[in-house]
Amino acid sequence: MKPEMIGKIHSSMYHQCQKRGFAAPVDVLMDIGVLKKQDYENWRNGRVDYLERVCQCNLHKLSEIMKEVRAYAGKNALKPSETVYKQWGLNNKGKKIVNRLRFSKSGDPGVEKGYATHYVDSKRTAEIKAERQAVQSS
Repeated sequence: MKPEMIGKIHSSMYHQCQKRGFAAPVDVLMDIGVLKKQDYENWRNGRVDYLERVCQCNLHKLSEIMKEVRAYAGKNALKPSETVYKQWGLNNKGKKIVNRLRFSKSGDPGVEKGYATHYVDSKRTAEIKAERQAVQSS
């Protein structure tokens, strides 16, 4: 992988952690230009059968990006936290849809887990909580 792509991935992970205390692979894909926001929203709304279908690169490159996300998380002691992605929206009866979304063409459990794992910066999360509490109590 090219050094500038590695830099973009690391920058995305860093900025997400600074802003919200965790980084999500789908947000990295959007930040680096591999996934368009509209395509992500179409997937979340159930209009795309799996996320990889709308990514603007091949599966090998996606795999390399995901490997770099995990490498950054490991180097920076970010804690993996598996997340469930469910479809947005309501069904015909006005009830919330509870369909679990699929990330990969293969549906391989390991690949699915990789995309669904967020990486938490525990120290930064604690700082963000403290900042919010300080604002609320003032």
